[in-house]
Amino acid sequence: MEEDDRPRPKGDAASKLVAEDLGPYSQDELSDRIRLLQLELARVEQHRTRADQHRTAADALFSPKPAS
Repeated sequence: MEEDDRPRPKGDAASKLVAEDLGPYSQDELSDRIRLLQLELARVEQHRTRADQHRTAADALFSPKPAS
């Protein structure tokens, strides 16, 4: 898939990162950037997991109970 074909919200931080020119960065700066992005990815995945668990708990609490 081409980079420009990927759907993403307009104006969010991720879309700005994708559009940034990486040419001026040194190898060390690129390595640092990769580490930071990996940490951010882990943070987002943890948040998504917590949100999913919260939603599952809410669904269990508020879903209709089967008739006995």
